[in-house]
Amino acid sequence: MEKQNHEVGKRKNAVARVYLRARAGDVGTIRINDRSFEDYFPRPSSRLLIMQVLELTQTVGRFDILVNVHGGGLSGQAGAVKHGIAKALLDVDVAYRPVLKKAGHITRDSREVERKKYGLAGARRRFQYSKR
Repeated sequence: MEKQNHEVGKRKNAVARVYLRARAGDVGTIRINDRSFEDYFPRPSSRLLIMQVLELTQTVGRFDILVNVHGGGLSGQAGAVKHGIAKALLDVDVAYRPVLKKAGHITRDSREVERKKYGLAGARRRFQYSKR
């Protein structure tokens, strides 16, 4: 069996398990939950976010990437996949670290949704004030 790197990426409530393998065919493929990359992320901005890491390290097409992702929405899942791929690339070659660190891809985006408070319409939004 060939060498395989495994890392976990997180963003909001999404968790992505990323498996990085040396490419089997001519061009490396990206499979997310047993679906193609373009099929799973129809929004171009989500695809661009994930491809940013590969383009930055000049590893586009060098690996077959298998991802299992769950939780959150599509935007959070895209961020989780990006984080997982960046961490897995560090396992492949430590020389990628300064480039990925400067671009901010290694750090987990720790922003979470603020909880709703009692007596309010949302986290901070109040109900409409009525004078009469």
